[in-house]
Amino acid sequence: MKTLKVLPLAALLVSGVWSCTPSGDTPQKTLSNLDPANFADVYRGDTTALYVLKNAAGAEACITNFGGRLVSLMVPNKDGGMTDVVLGFDSIQAYYPENNQTDFGASIGRYANRINQGRFMLDGEEYQLPQNNFGHCLHGGTDMGTMGWQYRVYDAEQTSDSTLVLSIVSPDGDNGFPGTVKATVKYELMSDDGLNVLDIAYSATTDKKTIINMTNHSYFNLGGDYENGVLGDTLFIAADYYTPVDSTYMTLGTLEPVAGTPMDFTTPKTIGRDIAADNEQIRFGNGYDHNWALNANDNELVPQAALKSPVTGITMYMYTTEPGVQVYCGNFLDGTIKGKGGKAYKQRAGICLETQHYPDSPNKPQWPSTVLEPGDTYESNTSYFFAVEK
Repeated sequence: MKTLKVLPLAALLVSGVWSCTPSGDTPQKTLSNLDPANFADVYRGDTTALYVLKNAAGAEACITNFGGRLVSLMVPNKDGGMTDVVLGFDSIQAYYPENNQTDFGASIGRYANRINQGRFMLDGEEYQLPQNNFGHCLHGGTDMGTMGWQYRVYDAEQTSDSTLVLSIVSPDGDNGFPGTVKATVKYELMSDDGLNVLDIAYSATTDKKTIINMTNHSYFNLGGDYENGVLGDTLFIAADYYTPVDSTYMTLGTLEPVAGTPMDFTTPKTIGRDIAADNEQIRFGNGYDHNWALNANDNELVPQAALKSPVTGITMYMYTTEPGVQVYCGNFLDGTIKGKGGKAYKQRAGICLETQHYPDSPNKPQWPSTVLEPGDTYESNTSYFFAVEK
């Protein structure tokens, strides 16, 4: 049983024992209308598949071991039905970088977000990483030939109807990073007093001093309304400071107060209220594409954000052990990508809440460290709680 610090934003949540459904056969079609056969393939010699998790409350999460991606997540809505609250594709081929270079639902590694010019120093030695975003290294390298973990096939073990453990080995020198890293991503779909919980736990070890910063890159749309997107959804972030960026999306190394700026979500407001404000940071980010420095920074699993759709009544509470969250609102989606059911994903079709250490931390020693030493274990945990408010 996990013990959670219940703060006012999550007053609905009650600690309890999470349970899973008994073992059973995977259905021909999932609750989200996915066909597992469309995810059975071989990519660069590795076998891909779709894994279906269910909990005692009837929620469902579908995950593929290609990139450790969350493909669909079905949770109850206020009308008594179910809503798929994440963006994704109907087939594994659509996730391949040869067809679409997207991060929908992906497990990101070795280093989430950006590292300045793809360079960092460690014990006096400089390391050069792929430069795939304005000269910076984004998400560990995403170009063909230097692919990050979101384009690789994880080993998978479904240990119960509600639990999937994914593992990956990244050799020394992979994309320029030092050390052989062995990492796991554990997805658990749980229920707690009628609430649905998707828990994601990360761990990693190394045989050589290195850096690591893992996250999940799901695009959430709690209304299931991709035409109108998420601008009408209400967002709360427990953060008094954020990390401003330059015109190449690189953090400046400072923490600036959110008060009096469009970055202030300490009082819940709609995402769309200030997303087009006359503000330099909004112009640099083409909207929200920034890291918030979360107030609770003690490595305990506590609630740090809340997102609510007025359409479905679904409220998502985000718990994390991480010091930051990168909020990205699909600023560069333009309708050319067709997702599940052939739906076009337009600008602002989803919002990402990527829990992580701050961008470019290896080059900014004033921020929490992302260094992992041999003999130590990197651990990170994020949980998404789903409630219905009518």
